[in-house]
Amino acid sequence: MKIFNPLYDAVSWVILTLHKGLHGTGMNESWSWCLAIVGLVVLVRIALIPLFVKQIRSMRNMQVLQPEIKKIQERYKGDRERTSQELMKLYKEHNTNPLASCLPVLAQSPFFLALYRVLSGISNNHAVGVLTAHDVATARRATFLGANLSDKFVGAHSTHVQIVTALMIVAMSGSQFYTQRQLMTKNMPKDAAPNPFMQQQKVMMYLFPILFGVFGINFPVGVLVYWLVSNFWSMGQQLYVIRRMPAVGSPAYEAMMRRKDKGGDAKPAPGKAAPDSPGGGVRAADDDGGAPGPTPSGPPVRQQPQRQSRSKRTGAKKR
Repeated sequence: MKIFNPLYDAVSWVILTLHKGLHGTGMNESWSWCLAIVGLVVLVRIALIPLFVKQIRSMRNMQVLQPEIKKIQERYKGDRERTSQELMKLYKEHNTNPLASCLPVLAQSPFFLALYRVLSGISNNHAVGVLTAHDVATARRATFLGANLSDKFVGAHSTHVQIVTALMIVAMSGSQFYTQRQLMTKNMPKDAAPNPFMQQQKVMMYLFPILFGVFGINFPVGVLVYWLVSNFWSMGQQLYVIRRMPAVGSPAYEAMMRRKDKGGDAKPAPGKAAPDSPGGGVRAADDDGGAPGPTPSGPPVRQQPQRQSRSKRTGAKKR
C-alpha cells in the first residue's frame, strides 16, 4: 500500500545509513547489516521512552485506585455491565487508562511491519524503500549465525537455517513470557483486586509467546533479530523498574525495603548504647531527672583524698 511508503523509506534509510557507517569502519557486511538492525531497535526504543514512562504512571495510578476498584466490584457484584460502566467512570475521573501498557507494543508495530516488508523484499530480490539493487545484493549475502538475513524457517534451504530460526523463535517467545511473568509475580500488589489491567497482562503473558511461535516461522532472520533484541531490551527495562521503582505492596517492593534495611544505619534502641559507642554502657539518670547518658570513655579514674589543714579539720569537728 502506498500509504506506508514513507514508513518503508524511513526504516530502509535508517538501516542503510547505519550499515554504511559501520561498514566504512572496516566491519564486514554481515556484521554491519546485523548491527544496523540492532541500531534500529535502539533508536525505536529510545523514541518510545515517553510511552514507557506513561505506561509506568498508568500502572501506579491503577494501584492507587485498587481500593476504589474493589468497592465498585463488591457494590455491583453480579452486574458486569454496571461494574464496567462505573470502572470506566473512575478511570476517566482520575485520567487513567488501564490499557496504557499496550502503547509501547502498538507503537512498535508499524516499524516491525516496515522492517518485515523491507527484508521480505530483500528475500525476493526486490528493493523496497530507498534500497538500491546493489544494497539488496549485499544484504542477501549477509548472515547471522550462518543463516542469511532473508531466510525463513518455512522454505529454508538447509536444516541449519531451520535450527537457527527455531532457536531464535524459542528465545523470542521465552523472553516475552519471562518479562510478563516477572511483572505479574514480582511487581503486583498482593492484595490487588482483579481489574482490566491485570487481565490484560495475563492475556499478554500467554498469548504473545504463542503468537511469536506461530508467526515466527514466517519471519525472515533479520526480523527475528529485530524482535529478539527488542524483547531483551524490554526484559532489561522491566527488571530495572522492578528493582528500582517497584509497585507499593508488591514482593519486589518488600525486597527493596529489606535491602534498604540491611544497608541502612541501625539506630540504637532507647536505653541502649550504640554498638560502636565508647564504653559500651549506659549510666544512670542525672540527679536533676535528665535522661540517662553514655558512660565516660576509658577506665574509671580513682580520686585521691585531698589533705586538709589543721584549722579546717578543727572547724569540721566543732560543727
